[in-house]
Amino acid sequence: MSDLLERLRARGWRMTSQRRVVAEVLAGEHVHLTADEVHARAVARLPEIARATVYNTLGELVTLGEVVELSTDGRAKRYDPNARVPHQHLVCSGCGIIRDVHPAGDPLAVLPPAERFGFTVSKADVTYRGICPACACA
Repeated sequence: MSDLLERLRARGWRMTSQRRVVAEVLAGEHVHLTADEVHARAVARLPEIARATVYNTLGELVTLGEVVELSTDGRAKRYDPNARVPHQHLVCSGCGIIRDVHPAGDPLAVLPPAERFGFTVSKADVTYRGICPACACA
């Protein structure tokens, strides 16, 4: 069973067949699928699942904090089930592939006090950008 499914069961989330399929599609490492990609993979497992059901389920998972919604470079929103482990993202400027990365150190510590402008900073979202090996060879 995937970590996401286990977390949802522990929360007592009503597990319909449609919800289960969406959660199963999101299982794995470095998963950053668009809603359309989630729908296409869900249809392969459960042909009668509706696009609206997938979108609604993704919205519920984001609201619950079990999935993170990402938006990079104006591309389609992507959904990251790795919501429990603090991490940053590495994005290919060519193909848009996204990888979870875990840099050493606290990104909040990098922001000097003078650059905080009196803010109480509670979170930092860092996105690293570059070209993946496949795009570099193309």
